[in-house]
Formats: sequence, structure tokens, C-alpha cells
Amino acid sequence: MTTVLVVDDDPQIVRALRINLTAHGYRVLTAHDGASALQEAASGKPDVVVLDLGLPDVDGVEVITGLRRWYTRPIVVLSARTDSADKVAALDAGADDYVTKPFGMDEFLARLRAAVRRTGPRREGEPPVRTASFTVDLTAKKIHRDGAEVHLTRTEWSLLEVLVRAGGEPVGRGELMDRVWGAGHESETHYLRVYLAQLRRKLEPEPSRPRHLLTEPGRGYRFQV
Repeated sequence: MTTVLVVDDDPQIVRALRINLTAHGYRVLTAHDGASALQEAASGKPDVVVLDLGLPDVDGVEVITGLRRWYTRPIVVLSARTDSADKVAALDAGADDYVTKPFGMDEFLARLRAAVRRTGPRREGEPPVRTASFTVDLTAKKIHRDGAEVHLTRTEWSLLEVLVRAGGEPVGRGELMDRVWGAGHESETHYLRVYLAQLRRKLEPEPSRPRHLLTEPGRGYRFQV
């Protein structure tokens, strides 16, 4: 049974989510603020966290940052904030998807399923992928360049992992948006441009002339060893 931690200070939303999630076979944990969310995540070990940003004690982005120090499972933001800056901040901090309130329950459940499915169990024993510039360890989820580990945000890693696992084949923009950000974000390709530029700055010897993270006009993006 998949365990969901719902973090929201609105009791009506918590009640609605608890009823619907339980009806669909989930085990539900709840927290009403950031402090109790971190405690519940540590003790309850949920498979996915559903998190509001407008919490009474701390901003939800701070909770995401705190969780990502040790928590590797999906985080789905459920927030009334619709500004793109809020979305980027949450995704950059480590959220896997962002759903705005008011929301349709069917779409929310679909996004929840997709977030859990995308992370899945860790694959063991995969050999590192080595380029002339850096090494990608898919099992440990780490990047090394010039003998040092390169820190990637969760979103940057997710994007890189999809491209690396494509085995040199181009991945379309729509597919990347769906697999990294979830359903409903296909038109927001500015996210893709921003994160590809960040990855190139961190990994490419010459970011303006990429050798490994390539743009394929009309086809999407491709990883080249």
C-alpha cells in the first residue's frame, strides 16, 4: 500500500484528500505545518508527500529543502500560488510536480500516480556513464567532474537522467516536460530551456558550444557521450 503524507493547514482540503486517497487504496498521514511535516515524514516514511506552500510556521519551499536533505521519494506541491516564480522555486528546491488550487481530483490523482511511477525503485548495479567531461552514476544518482562531485537539483537530475537513459536518441520536448514535471506542463517549455542551460553551465566545458547535451531542431534534446 502506497503511503501519502498530506501537509496542509486547511482542514477541508485535508479531509477531502484523506477521503479520496483512502478510497483509492492509499494509506494517508497528515500534518498541518512545516515542523510536523518533517517529523511525520521521518517517522511515517511516506512514499510521496503532498505539500501546500502556504503553511502557518514556515514557507513550503523551506520544507522541501529540509526534506531533500534525506528524503528521496516524490514531493507534489498543492498550492494556491499560481505565479511562475513560485513554481520554479518549488521545483528547483526539489518538488517533482506542482498542482494549483482549485484542482480536479481526477487530475491530481493522475499526477500523484505519475510522480510515484517516475521515481520507482532504484536500479542497482548500473555501470557509470562516462563522457570526456564528466561521469554519471545512475545508481548513486551522482555526477563527478574533474574529480569532484557536481551538485544538481532534483529537477536537473531528473532531466539529465531521462536524456542519459534514452541511449543517444532524441527526446521530444513534450515527453521531457511530462516525465520531469508531470502531465499538464507540456506547454511550459521555458522550464526546459532554463534547466538545460543550468545543466550545460555545470557540466559542459563550453556551455555555449555543448558537446553532450545537444539540441536537435524539431526533435527535442539528445545526450551524447
